[in-house]
Amino acid sequence: MKQFSTILNIVLLIAVSVLFYLHFAGNKKNVAQCNTIARKDSCAAGQQIAYVELDSINNNVTYIKQQKKELEAEQKQIANEYENAYHEMEAAKNNFLKRGNAITQREAEEFQNKLLQQQQQVEATKQAKGQKLAEKGSRMMEEMQTKIKIFLNDYNKEKQYNYILATSSGFDYLFFKDSTKNITSEIVKGLNDKMNKKGN
Repeated sequence: MKQFSTILNIVLLIAVSVLFYLHFAGNKKNVAQCNTIARKDSCAAGQQIAYVELDSINNNVTYIKQQKKELEAEQKQIANEYENAYHEMEAAKNNFLKRGNAITQREAEEFQNKLLQQQQQVEATKQAKGQKLAEKGSRMMEEMQTKIKIFLNDYNKEKQYNYILATSSGFDYLFFKDSTKNITSEIVKGLNDKMNKKGN
């Protein structure tokens, strides 16, 4: 999971760097156009940039909170099942050892093999369920990103920002942020309104 997070941060850093390059390269082009073409509306406004705090979206959009809660509940269930299985094996082992000297060599070997098979099965089940949960989490994340992008496209038809950047405590590559460009509260409200209406 840490490796995935590191890769994601690197990709986002590259993406933000490209956006800044395009932004400043675009500014030079716009200045040249403003000197030669009388387009006061676009030249006066310049490049419009806003940003969204992802931490705030994750903590305040009801749909995302519900999805996170669902994943956490499944993760807890997997952990409980794993612990219970080991407690049962431990109890079976203690009961077997209570027989003391009455245990034959053959019985001891058979019990040990049986216990080893059970342990391998428990580990395999935990790994399979963990993988399935990770895949589900990844699908949820992709679905949420799609929903946010669709919403921002609609939102931006009126606002007309050139760029809407994302920032969070995990990958904050904006060295300076003008708080007047923070549109997070509008996005949180809009996402909640839209998703509550659709009931998804």
